[in-house]
Amino acid sequence: MSRTTRPARRALGAALAAATALTLAACSAIDPGPDDATDASTGTVTLVTHDSFALSDGLIEQFEEQSGLQVETVTPGDGGSLVNQLVLTKDAPLGDVAFGIDNSFASRAIDAGVLAPYTSAVPAAADAEQYAPDASGSLTAVDVGDVCLNVDHEWFAAHGVAEPVTLDDLTQPAYRDLLVVTNAATSSPGMAFLLATVGAFGEDGWQGYWEQLQANGVKVVESWSDAYDVDFTGGSGAGSRPVVLSYASSPPFTVPEGGSEPTTGALLGTCFRQVEYAGVLANAENPEGAQAFVDFLLSDAVQADIPGSMYMYPVSSAVELPEEWARWAPLSDAPFQVAPADVEQHRDEWIRAWTDIVTR
Repeated sequence: MSRTTRPARRALGAALAAATALTLAACSAIDPGPDDATDASTGTVTLVTHDSFALSDGLIEQFEEQSGLQVETVTPGDGGSLVNQLVLTKDAPLGDVAFGIDNSFASRAIDAGVLAPYTSAVPAAADAEQYAPDASGSLTAVDVGDVCLNVDHEWFAAHGVAEPVTLDDLTQPAYRDLLVVTNAATSSPGMAFLLATVGAFGEDGWQGYWEQLQANGVKVVESWSDAYDVDFTGGSGAGSRPVVLSYASSPPFTVPEGGSEPTTGALLGTCFRQVEYAGVLANAENPEGAQAFVDFLLSDAVQADIPGSMYMYPVSSAVELPEEWARWAPLSDAPFQVAPADVEQHRDEWIRAWTDIVTR
């Protein structure tokens, strides 16, 4: 969800793109089947999403051709900004369908009445049910991924410093001024990492942990691209911080041309499981088109495209993941968790407390 862009694919991107193309060829284009497809009216369907939404060339065009709809896209910003804008405009929504609301902000969107219930009949919807934030049917899971700290192997090797492994390690003097994260108030990865620390240290301990990070020189930036592409030494190479908040799926995209291994790695003991949802917006001008677009996001073709285009895991169990993901992008065996009811009750309070700490 959020990211403004995700890691450049570099050499591995071509391999992933080729694998995706083969998978797409085996899929039934974007049509979930005549019995399951939504009967959308013609016209325009407007997607409101975060600014890292991406699909391979041709997929949106296939949807438009088969549905008779034209897709327009509105991108208010990062994942947190997306939800904020949806809430502010709920009586006159920015579009018809939203994608990119994640599990750290889902309850806010639902409680604000931003969404209209819709249950897709596409087969992958059955796989998505396990990630439903509640029983309202307002949001349908499209992809999942682990938000984790990533390290630049080359930097640590060159500087003779042992790589951190745990959250606690980042409070030690050896890692002073080495960590960059994103803003929990506006970035869904930033919020996910805040929740990881709540899950790790508890409601009574997470603030003390962030005070230690602050004292140890953590840098907070607004967006994923600011952190990864500007400050991270393993991104563009021009940054000065070798530990960055990113995703467990980021390392495969750092395999250098002619190389066989990533130059970065995810710290799987620092993760929070993120789920990204799609939903029909309440008061949408084209609710049928919005439903059709939700079906499209669950189609075989889009689900197979998600790893290579949005660097997340698809919810569909029918998708065969790229081989590189099994080697270098595994999900965490034990991501930190926070009960959805606790997130709903304390989100704003936690964000205020976090902001107070990191802006001192």
